[in-house]
Amino acid sequence: MRKIAIQGGLGAYHGIAAEGFFANETVEIVPCATFRDIFKAIEHDANTVGIMAIENTIAGSLLPNYDLLKTYRLPIAGEYKLRISHCLAALPNQNIHNIKEIQSHPIALRQCENFLSTLPNIRIIEHEDTALAARDIAQMNLTNTAAICSQRAAELYGLQVLAKAIETNKHNFTRFLVFANEWIIDEIQKDEVINKASVVFTLPHSEGSLSKVLSVFSFYDINLTKIQSLPIIGREWEYQFYVDFKFSDYERYKQSLSAIIPLISELHTLGEYPEGKTPKD
Repeated sequence: MRKIAIQGGLGAYHGIAAEGFFANETVEIVPCATFRDIFKAIEHDANTVGIMAIENTIAGSLLPNYDLLKTYRLPIAGEYKLRISHCLAALPNQNIHNIKEIQSHPIALRQCENFLSTLPNIRIIEHEDTALAARDIAQMNLTNTAAICSQRAAELYGLQVLAKAIETNKHNFTRFLVFANEWIIDEIQKDEVINKASVVFTLPHSEGSLSKVLSVFSFYDINLTKIQSLPIIGREWEYQFYVDFKFSDYERYKQSLSAIIPLISELHTLGEYPEGKTPKD
């Protein structure tokens, strides 16, 4: 059985992504309160695998999670892209006209703003997690209260679904990264083709430094799929760059990394892994 540490409770989207990524295995979900606690769970049990959201097509990048990847240096084993579809759920025998309060994670609330705008005079309460909002309603027997959560969470906690697919944008996807201790990586990747990588590098504070690095990647036919800059704490106006790229030739990818060494201050490879497929909408 594969133990997977996730942020959130049972029925959370992280758990759904974990089950999707390890669809051919039996998994045990290890709920964690925070993203940092995922890494602590792996420190406690070195055979545990972590999965963590890194970006959403609507809400954008989860910037603190980039820093966690760099800090804990657990290599990325793969990625999983999940279509996020929210529902409104409440205790059995409730209906949408009874609801006076809706609870959910702030990002989920933002993703359902159009639906919420059709429900005037309802209190909107931010919760730490979509699935835990559903759990609290069930365990505390909260009438006149609904959660925005996954349909899986509604079923798990015995709630009635009052409305489905309430997200504003139906092209709502979250990309999750799977990471683990080094000796587990080969086992997870098996015979899959490695065609994607995530790296972080810092640049000297000089004119044109980033464009020079990007020119090198272009020369080696490396396809940048994402570049994210974050400030370096304690070094004013200096930045570190988190980059994802795809490649068809592993050797040329490695050559491109060697070629940028004279141009950068620091380089760390966060992981090399197979590109995750985007599910059909």
